[in-house]
Amino acid sequence: MKIIVPMAGIGSRLRPHTLTIPKPLTLIAGKPIVQRLVEDIAIVLNQKIDEIAFVIGPTFPADTKNKLLDIAKNLGAKGVVTIQEEALGTAHAIQCAKESLKGPCVVAFADTLFKADFTLDSQADGAIWVKKVDNPSAYGVIKTKDGVITDFVEKPEKFVSDLAIIGIYYFKNGEILRNEIQYLLDNNITEKGEFQLTNALENMKQKGMKFVPGQVDEWMDCGNKEITVETNSRILQFAFEEGKNMVSANVILENSEIIQPCYIGNNVKLINAVIGPNVSLGTNCVVENSEIKDSLIQTNTNIKNAKLLNSMIGNNVVYNGDFTSISIGDYSILS
Repeated sequence: MKIIVPMAGIGSRLRPHTLTIPKPLTLIAGKPIVQRLVEDIAIVLNQKIDEIAFVIGPTFPADTKNKLLDIAKNLGAKGVVTIQEEALGTAHAIQCAKESLKGPCVVAFADTLFKADFTLDSQADGAIWVKKVDNPSAYGVIKTKDGVITDFVEKPEKFVSDLAIIGIYYFKNGEILRNEIQYLLDNNITEKGEFQLTNALENMKQKGMKFVPGQVDEWMDCGNKEITVETNSRILQFAFEEGKNMVSANVILENSEIIQPCYIGNNVKLINAVIGPNVSLGTNCVVENSEIKDSLIQTNTNIKNAKLLNSMIGNNVVYNGDFTSISIGDYSILS
């Protein structure tokens, strides 16, 4: 089984946090978003992952490739990194990894996390991960009949279905997908100037291929700061309910309290602080004279005299203040 992860977007909705780090490498409860994504896919598939192909942008930091290769290696898979030089749509992004589109594969766009418990239909040609939503007009949705997908509808103005496509797809034969996307590219078949995966899916369906829905229990976005902080809280809650301890053993506590669920990384020092619930605090952070709730803080950051709620702070930040809800990018100093 192969996993293709298109992740070349610049993450503009999550700025300033994506100015120095690609959004899929942002840490959620101590792990990069993209690492959590491929690990969750591996659990659902319950199969050996042979290869993970990442499609990145041309302006990503130089160390991005090595970080992604390490993620693949940790899953026992070969890692491949290719570059999408120009943003020309979802189908174009996938085709940048065309050498990996062989045999059974999963395509997963790296701005979403999920929780699911379903078994892939071995008789189907593919599966589309979906989730019931309250506002389907904001999403691409599917229509089904007798458990088989009959239609793909992009952002319907009138209600046709509440099963939204979350951006994860299984294909029994990656070569067929590759050929269908190449047909779109060769014939310049676009929508709003971009090559869309849904067009390839529709062509495959018209040729008699059977796609089935894979309905997920939880769908967690990592688009903007508010949603990313909320996703961090959900991941922490799942881990706590499963009995996982996410507080490092070497945390130094001086007159401080940790209210679960929390992730506290290595070499963290807490002085006169109350941390939690729903807080991720990365490695090598120092928090002093502060209260932090429902917040996501990256690594190597110093926080003093703060009372934070629903906040996101990047790496290598120095913060001293009394603002309540903040979003501070990497290497910022507020004192």
